[in-house]
Amino acid sequence: MTVLTARTTATQLLVSSRPVSWINTAYPFAAAWLMTAGTVDLAFIVGTLFFLVPYNLAMYGVNDVFDYESDLRSPRKGGAHGAVLDRGLHRATLVAAAAVCVPFLGYLFAIGSLAANTVLAASMLFVVFYSAPPLRLKEIPLADSLTSSIHFWSPAAYAIVLADAPWTASVTAVFVAFGLWGIASHAFGAVQDVASDREAGIASIATWWGAAATVRFAIACYAAAGVAVLFTAWPGPLAAPLVLMYIASAWPYRSVPDARAGESTAGWRRFLWLNQVAGFAVTLILIVAARG
Repeated sequence: MTVLTARTTATQLLVSSRPVSWINTAYPFAAAWLMTAGTVDLAFIVGTLFFLVPYNLAMYGVNDVFDYESDLRSPRKGGAHGAVLDRGLHRATLVAAAAVCVPFLGYLFAIGSLAANTVLAASMLFVVFYSAPPLRLKEIPLADSLTSSIHFWSPAAYAIVLADAPWTASVTAVFVAFGLWGIASHAFGAVQDVASDREAGIASIATWWGAAATVRFAIACYAAAGVAVLFTAWPGPLAAPLVLMYIASAWPYRSVPDARAGESTAGWRRFLWLNQVAGFAVTLILIVAARG
């Protein structure tokens, strides 16, 4: 392999891992651990690093390999939305994903309880079989959005179980809200791919329901997430208004016809940055909660 080819492979792997989204999985683990275990130790460091890079390379790399035919038809691929991986890089992507995950998983399984290891194993199974056969959950409408949501809240659930923290009513409300947010976000993101997914013969919640109905479903889930947040312990309810910016971003596409579903990509680009704003606000709320 030449130096140029090695650099090309590294670049493709980096793009495939969606760097702009790394924080979306590392943050839930880190925040949940700090709010329950309250320590910065090796478990925290390894877990945060794992959910920052290896987890995302596995999740999105596997997706880019098995969604190759659809991605070829998608005009948005090649940047923050992921890479159109050359067929020659498919094996390298899967090998790299496994190679970077194994050392972290080895340590985490070694220190975890049976319950924690079960949660972690389930999380990884969902990561793989969301895109990979034989399950390929992403092609089962509704199961695709539910599984995608699990990708983002399972790191937090794992942190809580690993820390052996109590599962209170407030914690349950947090996960209901987080789960609804994840379902809404996946559903809205699927709208922009209606044309390319149908052309490639790929099913999704958006190809099943159509663009407009899927956007409205996403808006409803965002609203329900805001309501669920109101049932968390103070100052958790302060996060409820954050769903309004997601609703506002999706709202213009509530009646978009399938033929113009690609227009919702503008809303998806806003979503990627709204996550940074929401993350900052949630951090401030967690700081208030930690100070008692």
